[in-house]
Amino acid sequence: MSRDGKGLVQIRRPACALLAGVEPPVFPDAEPDIAELKGRIATAIGFIGGLQPAQINAAAEKEVVFTFRNGTTRRFTGQSLLLTFSVPQFFFHVTTAYDILRHCGVDLIKKDFLGVPP
Repeated sequence: MSRDGKGLVQIRRPACALLAGVEPPVFPDAEPDIAELKGRIATAIGFIGGLQPAQINAAAEKEVVFTFRNGTTRRFTGQSLLLTFSVPQFFFHVTTAYDILRHCGVDLIKKDFLGVPP
């Protein structure tokens, strides 16, 4: 479960940093406990919330290079990074965490996953 929470933080944070052209916050590579995971999530939300929309919007055609943990790289445009990599990865980890919680008996329903419509 903590791996999926960690994955959520690790995917969104670098993608936004790449698009905005800034350095993301760095977290230890160790598996976090729940309290540390909550702290990482709060830090990532604060980091993302501090970026200006114009920084992200201007990066649609910008070439960015995503570096994986093993050192390999993959080139994207800003738009393709979001649409073909970051957003699918984000929802993969959200869905997996949701499924693990349900499997462990946590009473969750679709509304918990989708949120309340505006």
